[in-house]
Amino acid sequence: MGLTLAQKIIKSHLVSGEMTAGSEIGLSIDQTLTQDATGTMAYLEFEAMGVERVKTELSVAYIDHNTLQCGFENADDHRYIQSVADRYGLRFSRAGNGICHQVHLERFGKPGKTLIGSDSHTPTGGGLGMLAFGAGGLDVAVAMGGGAYCITMPKMYKVNLSGRLGENVSAKDVSLEILRILSVKGGVGAVIEWGGDGIKTLSVPERATITNMGTELGATTSIFPSDEITRGFLKMQGREDDFVPLESDADAVYDRIINIDLSKITPLIACPHSPDNVTEVASVSGTPVEQVCIGSCTNSSLADLLKVAAILKGKKISPSVSLSVSAGSKQVLAELSRCGALNDILQSGARLLECACGPCIGMGFSPPSGGVSLRTFNRNFYGRSGTADAQVYLVSPETAAASAVAGCICDPRALGAVKPMPLPEAFSIDDSAIIMPTGKSQILRGPNVKPVPSGKPLPDVLCATVALKVGDNITTDHIMPAGAKILPYRSNIPYLSKFCFSAVDEGFAERAKTLGSSVIVGGINYGQGSSREHAALVPLYLGVRAVIAKSFARIHAANLINAGILPLTFDGEISQSDELEIRGLHALNSGEVTLINKTAGTSFAVKCSFTERQQSILAAGGLLNYTRQLCKK
Repeated sequence: MGLTLAQKIIKSHLVSGEMTAGSEIGLSIDQTLTQDATGTMAYLEFEAMGVERVKTELSVAYIDHNTLQCGFENADDHRYIQSVADRYGLRFSRAGNGICHQVHLERFGKPGKTLIGSDSHTPTGGGLGMLAFGAGGLDVAVAMGGGAYCITMPKMYKVNLSGRLGENVSAKDVSLEILRILSVKGGVGAVIEWGGDGIKTLSVPERATITNMGTELGATTSIFPSDEITRGFLKMQGREDDFVPLESDADAVYDRIINIDLSKITPLIACPHSPDNVTEVASVSGTPVEQVCIGSCTNSSLADLLKVAAILKGKKISPSVSLSVSAGSKQVLAELSRCGALNDILQSGARLLECACGPCIGMGFSPPSGGVSLRTFNRNFYGRSGTADAQVYLVSPETAAASAVAGCICDPRALGAVKPMPLPEAFSIDDSAIIMPTGKSQILRGPNVKPVPSGKPLPDVLCATVALKVGDNITTDHIMPAGAKILPYRSNIPYLSKFCFSAVDEGFAERAKTLGSSVIVGGINYGQGSSREHAALVPLYLGVRAVIAKSFARIHAANLINAGILPLTFDGEISQSDELEIRGLHALNSGEVTLINKTAGTSFAVKCSFTERQQSILAAGGLLNYTRQLCKK
């Protein structure tokens, strides 16, 4: 029996475990990346490990999230990250150089390599044939120190593409189509491999859009084969020597196969407030629009923005619309300027934002009150834009540009054939904003950089009160919001804790601190969305010892364990303020523990499916404590 593409890369990087679905495996990691919203904490954790030098083939620290410097906090974090990068052997991508995933795709990604990043959209690298995972910052720190990245051996899904996309239908529409098929929970526990003759019609940037959005399926990662199209992209980047052909075996076996005919896909749109709330653009055409944002790590490539420029050329955006455009990298922006497409964008009335994440993570350009905002981004969670009552839709660059001109949601097929300027035969390479390490810097910490909170060893019996009960599909934005007002404090857990669950229950943080030891109860798919480990570290700081939910998103469950917080699954009744007693925590290998609801006078079993390694991490009070213990042996 043959191997899938992902199984081949896993096999070549396997350092522990068996390649049996559901078992824990450890992988050697070739490359890591961080961004500044998660990077400071990751590097504080790396420092705490006591490793003298990064041990990966390549590690890059990007500045792309907290680029608004309204006070000293973000600037201090950037200075700290740069000093750590120089001291420990990482490359440092300066603010303005671009979004981590776009720049990494252009300059560093290599087919067949493993990559983990402290950003949930790291699977963007799968567009190049990488096995790329989003992870918590502590997992990245361990990998930089030479440790394995441990995951559950995933199932294998195959999406076979046939045909060719129609006029003004794009890779973003393919992403929304698979979300319509699978939902935000449908990819949990699986690697999604894309294949079929239809992939030959998709460029690497288009493939990267699709693997980027695979994160919203809850998938472990997504991947395309490495073929002649991959070679062509790398050649344009002056990196043809990095090309390696990779594909699955003809007799590879998949757990699920999905067939999609590209020619039948129409322009799609994800309606508020979930990426899988997908319908055809035509069904909501005519809806007035106040704001349009084009960019993000999903749709900010040169190919994307050349299409936008072609649609906007010679036109003016509607007086009722505010349009922002963000190139994904300095390279993209330079090429737009060089060929004249940037002028077409600016002459339309668009506002040019810097090469950064910006509005996607609520860092500026929030919509007006109750406004409709069309975004080429990957998430439209409630309140993520920075405006609580905004109606945020996810669309392709073509739909976004057409709607900005029309002043309402517009099916871009109505435009007819649009011919963008051709891509250059080779990109002009300027890596001057990527600073190489010297190993000489002293670590520079500002007053906003606070220590990493430490977990406590797990007791056999945990007595705690339910501080909060929430419903299904709670995102990490619910738990630990982003945005310009909060992101500057990502390196200051005590201050950041004031905002924990503020969008759900403003009294939670104070209540949890008062309780001292508490539990959170959730529904299905608890912790979906970002890889931000702050959604675990802040509850840890507030005294949360366990989260009991119907099911968990993969990365968040791992982050809870890494923080020393117990993730348990249940099928019973628990109310907010109930006093609980959880017994048998020193015997987690039994598969279940007993929960006694002292308030309700009931008891039932809750499930705890942990590997031996995870049990040891929880027993130690978190991955940092566990790693320190290993280093002492």
